[in-house]
This record gives sequence, C-alpha cells and structure tokens, in this order.
Amino acid sequence: MSDHDPTHEPHASAEHHHDHDGHGHGHEHGGHGHDHGHGVSRWSRLRHQVGHAFAPHSHEAADKVDSAMESSAEGMRTLWISLGVLGVTTVLQTLVFALSGSVALLGDTIHNGADALTAVPLGIAFVIGRRAATRRFTYGFGRAEDLAGIAILLTITASSALAAYTAVDRLLNPQEITHLPWVAAAAVVGFIGNEWVARYRIRTGRKIGSAALVADGLHARTDGFTSLAVLLGAGGVALGWQLADPIVGLLITIAILMVLKDAAKEVFRRLMDAVDPALVDSAETALRSVPGVSRVGEVRMRWIGHQLRAEATITVDGSLSLRSAHQVAVEAEHALLHAVPRLTAALIHADPTRAGDQDPHAALAHHHS
Repeated sequence: MSDHDPTHEPHASAEHHHDHDGHGHGHEHGGHGHDHGHGVSRWSRLRHQVGHAFAPHSHEAADKVDSAMESSAEGMRTLWISLGVLGVTTVLQTLVFALSGSVALLGDTIHNGADALTAVPLGIAFVIGRRAATRRFTYGFGRAEDLAGIAILLTITASSALAAYTAVDRLLNPQEITHLPWVAAAAVVGFIGNEWVARYRIRTGRKIGSAALVADGLHARTDGFTSLAVLLGAGGVALGWQLADPIVGLLITIAILMVLKDAAKEVFRRLMDAVDPALVDSAETALRSVPGVSRVGEVRMRWIGHQLRAEATITVDGSLSLRSAHQVAVEAEHALLHAVPRLTAALIHADPTRAGDQDPHAALAHHHS
C-alpha cells in the first residue's frame, strides 16, 4: 500500500504543511513555472528563476517571501505618502483656524491630524510584520496589523471626543467667526486631500489584504465629507447664523462616530478570523476540481497580517499508495494557491475512503443541504 510502511493508511503522511515561508518536505516541483506570488515584480521573478537554476527548491518559496516583502513595502509607501498629504492639509487648516476661530474647522483639523498620525502604528506594524517566524511566534508577526487596527480605533475615538467637547463649548460660549472665505477654502482643501488619501489607502489595503489600511482609508473618506460640512457651517455664519459653526462641529462628531463603527466592525472581524465567504467557496471549488479528490471536507482560512493561510480536509481513494495520496494533496495545495488571492500557505489533510462509504457526490450534497 505504501512505499514506506504497508500497514499505514494514506492519511498518515498525506497531511502536510505546505508553508511557503519555510518548509521541510523534500519533493521537487521543478519545471512548474507558474507564479504563486500574486503581485511579485518582474525583477523578483527573474531573480528567482536564475537562483532556481543553481539551487532548485520546492513550491517557489522565494516568490512567497518576495510577495510578502513587496506588499509590506507597498503598504509603507502608501502610509508615508498619505502622511505627507494629510500633514500639509492639517498645517494649512490649523493656520486658518488660528485666524478665524471656527470650531467646525478645528474639529475637522483635529480629525485630519489624528488620521495622519494613524500612519505611525500602521508603519510600525508593517515593519514588525516583516520579521521571520520564530519558535515562539510560529505564525510570524503579521498580527501586529490587527493591533495597529485597535490603535486606530482608539485614535478615532479620542478625536471624536475632542471634537464633541469643542463644539459643545462653543454652543455654550458663542464666539464670532472671521475670515470666512479662508475657512471655506480650507474646507475644500481638506475634502480634496482626504478623498485622495482615502482612495489611495483603500485601493492599496484591498490589494495587499490589509484590513487596518482599509479601515484607515474609510476614516480618511469620512474626514473628506466632514470638511464639506465645514463649508456649510461657513455659509451659515455668512448668512448671519452664528450657531451654524458649532452645530456643524457636532455633526462632524457624529460622522466620526459613524466611521468608528465601520472601522470597528472591520477590525473586529479580522480579530475573530473572519474571511469573505466567497474565498471559502472558491477554495472548495478549486479542491473539487483536483483529480483524485473524491470529497472536500472542512475548509478553514485566516488572515495573518495581509497574508492568508488555509487548512482543508480532502478524501482520496483508499486504495492509493501513500506516495500517490501525498501527490493528490500536493496538487490540491497548488489548486488553492492559484484560486485564492493572497494565500501563502495551506495545510492539506488527506483521508482515505473506506469500504461502505457512501457516494462522495451524494455525501457532499447532503453536507451542503
């Protein structure tokens, strides 16, 4: 039955961890030129192909490392550019607030400044996430991004509290607003800067699979609309309604709380190992298409930073040799890597069919009913 021990069932060694960040099994996949890297640069692929000619290895591990490093570098680049844009916006708005005394503009400035500062915990998380796994942190340090997400939530909460305090204080102690054209111009600048940063962060976050960066982008988007609210407040004051400015400040606080709710939901899901159900569907479909897989059992996925890991159970013909069952599991892993974006490692457990097992397709239909 097996080339190593004829008394063992196939699942005794068909359970293997195909970790592309560091694995020890010795089978070769030389000649398969497909790219598991999901976004690896042309230079990285060329460098790896040249290296592979002199030191062949299994499963294109270097591509996975290059992909992870490149995605972290892209995240860092997004953070620093965003920090620069929002920093300039915040400075300009601060100067206009000093001239005008607009509390609505102050609330928007606080929010923009807080949004710029969220680049700090995210940047630290991206740097920590590049560290290699250790015997204590066997999955690596990608979860630092989830901690950064919590830091962002705390920052949003603090900015909403400060904006609310200043707005309520101005309602109780009204003050005249001056330099209204400058306030309006600062509001427009705030909207343009935040919307650009929001699009940039959300696009990069979704590309590299960073929930924290997406949450930060959503935060910036709301900042843009609060900047437009400042414009409305300035218009109200220009028409003689002095309370328009602090009322808009309170509306900005409500907007901040709304983005806090959305960001908290995103971060909470990541902390609870939630994934898009469509990814699980894609994984199951890919596994069923593999020759030799008679049934797909449990499929689990989780994010480690902005990289996905998967665990799956498949059923193979019980009459297969151990080596053949192992090969089916290897092909199943390859199918997962191609079908699921951002997937870098998969643990495939192969169980044998036994005499009296029901039809696999009938069992699968029953399982999904």
